[in-house]
Amino acid sequence: MTGGAVVSGSFQAFDQGYLIDALDELGPSYVGVTQIPVDTDDAQIRALHDAGFRAVRFNVARGGSADLDDLELLARRVHALAGWHAEFYIDAATVDDDLAERIAGLPAASIDHLGMRAEGLPRLLRLVERGVKVKATGFGQIELDPAAAIAAILAVDPTALMVGTDLPSTRARRPFRDDDFDRIAQAVGSGHLDDVFWNNAAAFYLGE
Repeated sequence: MTGGAVVSGSFQAFDQGYLIDALDELGPSYVGVTQIPVDTDDAQIRALHDAGFRAVRFNVARGGSADLDDLELLARRVHALAGWHAEFYIDAATVDDDLAERIAGLPAASIDHLGMRAEGLPRLLRLVERGVKVKATGFGQIELDPAAAIAAILAVDPTALMVGTDLPSTRARRPFRDDDFDRIAQAVGSGHLDDVFWNNAAAFYLGE
């Protein structure tokens, strides 16, 4: 592992100390994804950006995120101010038309854990068609066949898929395992391997 994105745990709420310390120790090849209150001022966002933060996360699946109007407002503001994208921890099966339009209309957005459930895959693919990115993560939390979901996403947009671990997997039914990467690699195939394991995320987080 030579770089990646580190996501602040939901239980850490708006305490940024853990993530700032982690990024400082890991170095400049790692970036941060965090939760912030909707009323966070511009100076605080710029300071977090200087510390390596590159995205704001909305925990819709477990609750506690902003309401839809505030969510959209904050997602647009951090992108305009610092180029951050919005990351959604969400069950795609629960995404109604209103929320789908809001997510798809954002300047940059991603969805965790392959959308979580098989019932949500059609909705997820419609979001992918409109430029939303997807993380192949959290196999201990999902209720779908990851290989089938990966193949479907690649068929729609090969630049949409990014790999992650969900470590330390504290609330998953099972933690991340090394062979999860093997399963992803087999589903992706050699043609898109470098893109899914690095290039897509580097372009999304760093503009590389």
